Order: sequence, then structure tokens, then C-alpha cells
Amino acid sequence: MKINSGNGFDQSGTYVKYKSYNLRNFKSIPQIRDLPDDIKFEMEVVGNVLPFKANNYVVDQLIDWDNIPADPIFRLTFPQKDMLRPDHYSEMAELLKSGADTSIIKQAANSIRWQLNPHPAGQVELNKPQLSCGTRLEGMQHKYRETVLFFPSQGQTCHAYCTFCFRWPQFVGIDELKFAMRESELLVNYLREHPEVTDVLFTGGDPMIMKAKVLKSYIQPLLDADLPNLRNIRIGTKALSYWPYKFTTDTDADDVIRLFENVTGSGKHLALMGHFSHGVELMTPAAEKAVARIRNTGAEIRSQSPLLRGINDSPVVWSDMWKEQVRQGITPYYMFVVRNTGAQHFFDIPLEKAWHMFRDAYKNISGIGRTVRGPSMSAKPGKVQILGVTEVMGEKVFVLRMIQGRNPDWVQRPFFAKYNPDAVWLDDLQPAFGEEKFFYEDELNAMEASVSDVHSGLDIEELIEAE
Repeated sequence: MKINSGNGFDQSGTYVKYKSYNLRNFKSIPQIRDLPDDIKFEMEVVGNVLPFKANNYVVDQLIDWDNIPADPIFRLTFPQKDMLRPDHYSEMAELLKSGADTSIIKQAANSIRWQLNPHPAGQVELNKPQLSCGTRLEGMQHKYRETVLFFPSQGQTCHAYCTFCFRWPQFVGIDELKFAMRESELLVNYLREHPEVTDVLFTGGDPMIMKAKVLKSYIQPLLDADLPNLRNIRIGTKALSYWPYKFTTDTDADDVIRLFENVTGSGKHLALMGHFSHGVELMTPAAEKAVARIRNTGAEIRSQSPLLRGINDSPVVWSDMWKEQVRQGITPYYMFVVRNTGAQHFFDIPLEKAWHMFRDAYKNISGIGRTVRGPSMSAKPGKVQILGVTEVMGEKVFVLRMIQGRNPDWVQRPFFAKYNPDAVWLDDLQPAFGEEKFFYEDELNAMEASVSDVHSGLDIEELIEAE
């Protein structure tokens, strides 16, 4: 049987044609038709502000439609009313009910989006690198010394959108918030100028949305350049969860596998950074087959996800998921704290509770699963890990450290914050023991001031336009 691009087989081996769902056609999903009209309207309201996309694999094989709306994959991929603040929801709902013009709806949606912190952790201001000639590389970020993030322009979408995703602005038409780049040559030049960089992380969107020949056009130049400093190539992807046929039965699946073999055969380490938010994403025969096929190329798969209220906020969910990952040969890597952007208020969990969940899950897995680190906040100064809550000199405090830092010297230095039971992000914490600031703040402020001096007098829209 000829397999057309974007097609696969379901769990019984039946031929499946890829079908994508979005705001325009989601009501045609048979399982959605049976939902109450008010639920469908709520999805439409939220979907006009935050991005929505799913596919038939997610709908038919991952979601338990007898458990709606509590099903974790449903909450992970379909819009929910409370993802918007009440005032934002009311504003958009009234426009839709009144039959407002599309341009008015879009204008209101963009106004709301700009209030949702669409560029967290200094992504726009601090992370964009440039060549020695002064050319700024719009499709790259360089936050940590050893690792450069590369955003291929053809990979700025996904098979389905996670409702928590902090890169949501890239999917809603806010062009000035997209990170995209066509010229692999500029990436190679940057790596030549920066011998401290050992890792390139292809991210997006999802690079595995691209055809194999397009992905190869980005990766092969790195191999051909014979860069002695480049040791590791990483690919951030949710394809193993949302369309595992990319690695098994798509027409270019064999080409993907050959590309992976080419990377590992060149002596470079290839790591797929798999985004697994719940154990159910690992349990289909299609997913397990894809994992095995990738591992047979010599590539490694590492897993990461945020801790999400209503989706995976259970130590049992995490420990079971890590155990299954180890069984399949996947390395547990990160438990993140959901970022302070978009629908954070819908998913967030107090930091103390997050630490307890991590600890309870961690202590119930064997040593080979304890490669995982967390809970970690990818904040402006770096990846800040919550080590625990304790009492020091009569004061109850959070114990923190950085796993990664804008300055590598910040890494693994314990520091303390006042206990705050309501804190859900680093910005909610204050230094303990009467200190006025955390140890890294002066240097971080100097970094921000340096960028500000270069673009003095420009607001963020003008800054992007000028670049």
C-alpha cells in the first residue's frame, strides 16, 4: 500500500489519513458535536485569542471522550473558558455574539495578547545574538554560554498546540514576536565566531513538522562545516506525542531516520528533547514504535514538561510517566514550572506544592530515573530550581539554585528567598534574611542596561522594527 505524506496507521493497523483541526473546523469533530453548545462557544471565544490546533491522532487515540472536560489531553490541547481572565473573556464573547467585523475581533484579540506577557524571560530584549559584523540573527537565541537556539522558519508551527505553550505568540500572527531564520550559513558563521558553543537546539514551533529534506537543509550544513566545537545537536519536539507516524509510516519517515543516522555517524550526539506531559502520550503502539526506531539510530530521547494544574498535578502521574520513559529507553530530564505568560493563571501551581509533588514522585522511582531535575523555572536570570522549603536561623525560606545561568558562575550557588505560600514564579519571591536583592541582580540589571543603551529610546515594537 502506498502511504501518502502525513498518513499513518491506528492502533489496529488501519490506514489513517492526517487531518488537522483548528478554530475554523473544530466543530466538525464528531466527538465535539456531542458537546453542549455553550462549551463549544467557550472554545471559540478562547480560540480567538490563544492558538488552537489538534489532529485526528490526538482526538481519536489520546483523549478519553467519556472523561470530558477532565481528560488531561483534552485540557492540554482544547481551549478552556478559564484560560482567559474574566474581563478578557467577556470582551471577546460580546464581540462574537454581536457579530463584530473580523478586523475588530482581531484588533481586540491582539490587545488582549499584549497583556499576557508574550515575551517572557527577556527573549526579545536579551537573547538575540549578532555576528561580529553587527548583523543581528533574528532566528536565533543565545542565553546560555554553551547552547544556541535556532528557529527554522519552516518549523514555526506544530502538529497540535499545547494550551500552556509559552511560544503561543508565534502561532497567532504577531509577526514581531516570531523567531525565524532561513540562512543556515549565518548559524555556521556564528558558531565559528563562538567556540564556546557546543550545542545547537533546533526548536520552534516544532522542527519535526518539516519535511525530512527541509530539516536536512538545516542540519547538513552543520555537519559539512566540520565545526570542532559543535558536539551536540538537539531537536525539541512534541511529534512523538502528537504524530509519531512522522518517524514510522510517513513517506519521508525513512529519510528522517537516515538523517538521524547521518548525524550520529558523523560523531555528533543527537538528542530529541521530547515533550511528554502525561503518560498516556507514551502508551500507544504508534508512539512506542517511533521511540524504538529513533533510538535505533543512536539518537537519545530526553523528556521534559511543565507541571500543569488539571493535567499532570499528581506525583503518581509523574512517577508512572518517568518509569515508562525509562522502560522505553527515554531519559527523564526536566520538570518545569509553567512560564509566566499566556494562560499561566489557569495552569500554575504554588512553588511549594510543586516541590512537594516533585519530591513525592522522585522518591518513588529507581536511581536510573533520577536523571530528572526540577521543579525548574526558566526565568530571566536562568533555570532556577526549587530545592525545598526549610527554616534557617528561625526564618522559613525557599532554597534555590540555578541549573543554568546567563553567567555560568551563577550556576549551583544556593540562595534563599522569603517563604511565600502563594508564590508561583520567581518574580513572586523576595530575598531572605533582610537582603535587598538576590546575588545575581546587579549583574543582570547591567546586562539589561547594556541592551537598553544600544536601543535607547525605542519601545519594543520600534526595537523589533529597527532590527
